[in-house]
Order: sequence, then structure tokens, then C-alpha cells
Amino acid sequence: MRSKLLYLFLFIFSISSAQEITVLDNDSGQPVGNVAIYNKDKSVSVVTDKLGKADISAFSDTEVIIFKALSYIEAYRRKREIQNNSNMVLMHSSENELEQVTLSVARFKLSKDEIPQKIVSITPSEIELASPQTSADLLESTGQVYVQKSQLGGGSPMVRGFATNRLLLTVDGVRMNSAIFRSGNLQNVISIDPMMVQNAEVILGPGSVVYGSDAIGGVLNFYTLKPKFSFDEGTSFSGNIYTRFSTANNENTVHADLNVGRENWAFRTGVTYSDFGDLKMGEHGPDDYLRTEYAVRENGIDIMRMNEDPLVQKPTGYDQLNLLQKIKYMPSADWDINLGLVYSETSDYPRYDRLYRKRDGLLRSAEWYYGPQEWFLGNINVNHRSDSEFYDKMQFTAAYQFFGESRNDRDFGDAVLYTTEENVDAYSANLDFEKNFSESRLFYGFEYVLNNVASRGSFRNIENAETGETASRYPDGSSWQSMAVYSSYQWKITQKLSLQSGVRYNHILVDAGFDDRFYDFPFERADISTGALTGSLGINWRQNDFIGWRLGLSTAFRAPNIDDVGKIFDSEPGSVVVPNPGLRPEYAYNAELGADLKFSENVKLGLTGYYTYLDNAMVRRDFDLDGKTEIDYQGEPSRVQAIQNAASAYVYGLEAGLEVDFSVALRLKSQFSYTHGEENEGGEYVPLRHAAPMFGNTHLIWHKRRLKFDLFAEYNGQFDYEDLAPGEQNKPYLYALDENGNPYSPAWYTLNLTGQYELSPNWLATASLENITDQRYRTYSSGIAAAGRNLILALSYTF
Repeated sequence: MRSKLLYLFLFIFSISSAQEITVLDNDSGQPVGNVAIYNKDKSVSVVTDKLGKADISAFSDTEVIIFKALSYIEAYRRKREIQNNSNMVLMHSSENELEQVTLSVARFKLSKDEIPQKIVSITPSEIELASPQTSADLLESTGQVYVQKSQLGGGSPMVRGFATNRLLLTVDGVRMNSAIFRSGNLQNVISIDPMMVQNAEVILGPGSVVYGSDAIGGVLNFYTLKPKFSFDEGTSFSGNIYTRFSTANNENTVHADLNVGRENWAFRTGVTYSDFGDLKMGEHGPDDYLRTEYAVRENGIDIMRMNEDPLVQKPTGYDQLNLLQKIKYMPSADWDINLGLVYSETSDYPRYDRLYRKRDGLLRSAEWYYGPQEWFLGNINVNHRSDSEFYDKMQFTAAYQFFGESRNDRDFGDAVLYTTEENVDAYSANLDFEKNFSESRLFYGFEYVLNNVASRGSFRNIENAETGETASRYPDGSSWQSMAVYSSYQWKITQKLSLQSGVRYNHILVDAGFDDRFYDFPFERADISTGALTGSLGINWRQNDFIGWRLGLSTAFRAPNIDDVGKIFDSEPGSVVVPNPGLRPEYAYNAELGADLKFSENVKLGLTGYYTYLDNAMVRRDFDLDGKTEIDYQGEPSRVQAIQNAASAYVYGLEAGLEVDFSVALRLKSQFSYTHGEENEGGEYVPLRHAAPMFGNTHLIWHKRRLKFDLFAEYNGQFDYEDLAPGEQNKPYLYALDENGNPYSPAWYTLNLTGQYELSPNWLATASLENITDQRYRTYSSGIAAAGRNLILALSYTF
């Protein structure tokens, strides 16, 4: 009898345990908590716990069960179907809902409806439709990030009047800014392959509480392709093959990625190769941008050759290789371990804006190019879910990065080629925690960053092969360290009112020794030890169905890095920047107010106004070395300058976004940004260099079944001579000239059309005609004209 009862008990237990299911994210394999599970009349309902588990024994075998969760597409399953799939339900991300979730503000998922900051999300379908050549172009396509270019192999983002080392780049949560990120225009973002980007987010405004130094104007976060598990028996294979051609620079790009998935192991490998030719500008616009002549060397002599087609910007072409390897291991529902390897390398690529400057009627430079730009990122990420009193989620990230870059220049008619070469080894470790309470969440963490900089200078005589050493750009063997602790608290006061606050303390150490073999500096080393305390406070209030408010107050900082403290370079003709070991951090104080208006289910308007004040700003100003205001640099007398805490600045602006759904198939989206910034220079306020002109875009998108069309315009306001920063006024070669012969940045617009057709579930064809009216223009402060009329053809295959 006992044995029969035992068998009956085991039979009942096996049936009841089979009613417990697990809901998982289809892409990551992570458990999905807080999934509402119910039948059609909602007479039966349950919710998954934080491990994605729920008991569905109350549902009948035949009824349809509905699964619904924020950021996921609703799923419909019958109980028998779930049991046949090992009691697992896979949910797919909804890109429309994905736009309502952010990973960037606290390193863990948060709803945008609960945070005070404005976040720009870039979804996979938007990346696919934009078909960008570089990640700089991807950011520009949002209409909310301005991009400057000095050459084709470049792209320096501007956000709310700030750029370069006052913006922070991250990849998979790892800080990309290195100790040699400079205040001049940067092109490091092109190392991030847009074909390997799964999604991206831009924090508009300060982000120092979570990200530390440099996050003054904003944070640009990129998340690369993730491995996917197999939920069938055995091994699953999936992947993508993509190719693109564009006419403006005869681009040829090929990309492929392969995913190998098992039950708790997954591997993803990707490769992209791009070959870009010389870029052709538009037909209609200022003649000042034309490339009428260029330098070549024939029979050992530099000569100026007339350009057969002045619309072709010679030389600008280059090629690039990107590689990715990801490994994911999930030993249990509580743990997952991720290894990521990313590599990028360019060929040599010309610094185009240095190649058309003239002196006494002749080109100044015969050669000016960057050597191969290399970047390697290796990171390990460990996530743990727990019921401990200290945290519910823990995330540990350790990373190593290598940055390699060089600059090579030779004056026209001169046989000596000067080279500076820099290598940076960057190490970082982050430990982040999340603890949930009934109506609030606590985030806290620790960070350590170490950068070691190697730098050398050399010259080579191209006629007699003589070589030798010259001054390096940075102090060789220098280091930059950052140690930080932070905490952020989110309190859901009511269903419609949330408060978020945070505080961070950062300590920075800079150590650099100066070589006196080439210059007689009045100091031997820079030894900086400085701290910075930053904080934030904000509310998000959904007042009613019509309007929601966002109010945020925050501070941010940027600590001096090796570029600020120790570089030697020619900032402009006749000037040389020298080291300054006496720098201190600069601070920003920011306030912003946003309103999200919902006129109906089909019409939405977002408005954000902001004001930022920058104190102790590090800027380039005239300097002296023991009374010397001029020194010899590479054979040319040059005025001495240095980065100094010599200014304050302010920026204010307005951002607007409109969405109108005319029907299920037809949608209008428009973005507009206005920025005004001024900097205190010698007691007088002058225009701030990185405050962009008015800009924006408008998209009319029609999408029905397998066909999508995007008709859009991009536009940009004008900067007259008096609107330009003094440093820009001194660079007439970058700009068009007005009737008085003064440089200015003209307004411009482009009309564009993109079409996408799903040939089959596996094949997708994309065709774009950009700059249809063939406008000739340069984005503000850029040294290269943008592409003229440009046909882009792309084809992708997914398996």
C-alpha cells in the first residue's frame, strides 16, 4: 500500500512540477520577470518571478495563454505547446517598446518614464534602415547629435555645445575615453563598427554620477551583437550576411556574423571589411569648397597638380577591418558570464583639412595622414541574481583596451617626414549592484581605471633615408588613474511620480615625466592628485494623460588627462601647445526641464530646455616658458600656448521632437535642436566653439507588409562670421567666404529617399538616394565637404 501511495505521490508531483514554466528573452536567454500571464477573459492570471518562473496549472490545456511584458512583443501559447518546448516560453523584444527602456542611466534596465534625463535610443531596425558607413554617421542620423568631420575617416560628435573629451563613449558598458582623448576633434568613434552594433543610446546632458570624468555634454553608449542560446536539442546556427555599395565614394562593404548556440553556451563571431574611395561633393554650393589642386611627388620633387574633377576630394579614401568575438555561458538562471573581444584597424588615412591649406600661394603640406588607427577591447562581464540583503542584481566588468594611433606630416618641398606615435594600454574594472525595495531601487558601485601611455617622436628623410628622434607628442611612460564610488536611488513616490538622485566621488591621479632633450621645460614632471564630487537630482511626473514633466539638476566634471597636461603639438599655423602640470578639474552645473505632450494616441510632442554652466574650463590660451613666449617647433618659430583653467562658459538650448501617426502604415517623425553657447575669453564672452548651428531632420515613413519607404530631409542653420568662435574665425580655409571675404558657415539642406523591401523572410534589399538635389555643403567646423548625390545599395541575408 505504501509503495502505491509513493508512486501516486510521485505521479502527482511530476504533473504539478510540469506546470511550472520559465519565460526567457529570445536574444539573451535571460529570465524575464514581471511577465503578466493571463487568458483571454482574464479570469486566470499569474506573474513571473525575477527568475522568469510561473505556475500555469490553473490554465486549461486548450485555452490560449497570453504573455505580456514591458519591452516585449505579446506572445500567445497553448499549454501543450509550452510543455513540448521543455516548459519554456521565449519572448522577443519589441523595438517600439524597447525605446521606452534604457540601460545607460544606471547600468541596469530602467523605464524611461521613470527617469528625468532625455535618452535617445537607436534600435536595430533604425540602424538597418539608416545603413550608415560609420558609427559617426549612425549618430548623425538621429537628428539629435551633430557631427563634425575633418576627413572622410572621421566624425566628431557634438552634444549640447560640448564635444571631444567632454563627451564620454562607452562600448558594452566599458569606458572608451582614454588618457589622450583631446579637446580637438576626435575620430575614435569610427572604430565602432555600425554593422556590429545591436543598439545604441545617447544620454543628452551630464552623466558623471554613473560614468565619471568627461561625461559633461552627454554619454554615447554602444551595445554590440550578443550571442543567442539554442532552445532546441543540440546546436543551432544562425547569422547574417550583408553587403553595401555607395556611389559618392565608391564604397564597398561586406559584413558577416555567425551565431552558434547550445543550451547554456553561445558563440557569436563577426567580421566587416570596408573600402572607401575619394569622396565626391555636390554640384550646387560654395566654390570655396572645391578641390582645384593637390600635391603629388614626381621625380623627387613636390608639385601641385590640377584636379581633373574639382568635386572629388583627393586624397580622402581609406579602408577598415572590424572583428568581433563573443562567448556567453549561463551555468544557471542566476548566473551568466560573457566574454567579448572587439578589434578595429584602419589603413593610413589622410587628414584632408591639412592638405589644402596654403602659404605664399603654395600648399603647406605635401603629406599629412594618420597612421593605422588600432583599437582592441577585451572584456569579461559577470552577472548574478540574488535574494541577499545587499543586492538583487550584481554586475562585474573587467576590461583591457589597446589604442594605437600616429600622425605623419611633411611640408610641401621638404624632404623630412615627421611622425609621432602613441599607444595606450587601458585597464578598467567596474562592480555594480541593484537592490529593489517595495517602491524604490538602489544602485551603487565602484570603478577603477588605469591608462598607461607610450609616446615617441621621429623623423625620416625621404630622399636620403636619414632617421632620428624628435619630441614625442605626450610624455612617454605617463599614467592616468581614476578611482570612484557612486550611488543612485530611484523612488517611485506614486504611480505617476518618480524621483531619482545620485552622488559620486572620483579621485584622479596623473603622473608624467617630461623629456628635456628637445625643449628646456622649467619643470620635470606633473604629479596631480585631485578629487571631484558630483551629484544629480530629478523627478519624472506624468501629470495626466496629456502631459508629463521631467526636471533634472546635475553636476559633472572633467579631470585633466595626459593630453591636457603634457602634449606638444602644432595647434594651428605658427602656434605650438606645450605641457602645463598645474591643471585642475573643470565642473559643469546643469538644469533641464522637459515636457512630453500627448495630444492623442497618434500625436506626440516632446520639448526639452536646458542650461549648463562650465567653471574652471580647460582651454587653450597663450602661455610662456620661463618668460619665453615663442619657441622653435619643427623648424618654425611658434607662439607658445598651453591648456589652462582660464575660462568659464555657458550653454543653453531647446530640443523638440514630434511624432504623428497618420495611420497604421504612415508616420511622421521630426527632430529639431537649437544651441547657444558662449565662453569667457579675456573678460569678454565670445561664441563657444562646439555649440552647433540649428539643425534637425524630418522623416515621413510608410511601412506596409514587406515594403518600407522613408522620405526625409536634413537641415542646418547658418553661422555668420560674428557667430564663429575666434579660433574658427582664424581658420578661413575651413569655411565659405562672405561678400567681405570673411569666413562663415552657410545654411544647407538635403532631400533623401530610402526604400526597403523584404524579398523573403531571409532576404532584405535596401536602396537609398541621398542628397537628391546634389547640394555642396560642409557641416559646421568640418574640413571636408559632405557627399553629393549618393546612391546606396545594400542586400542582407539572415539565416
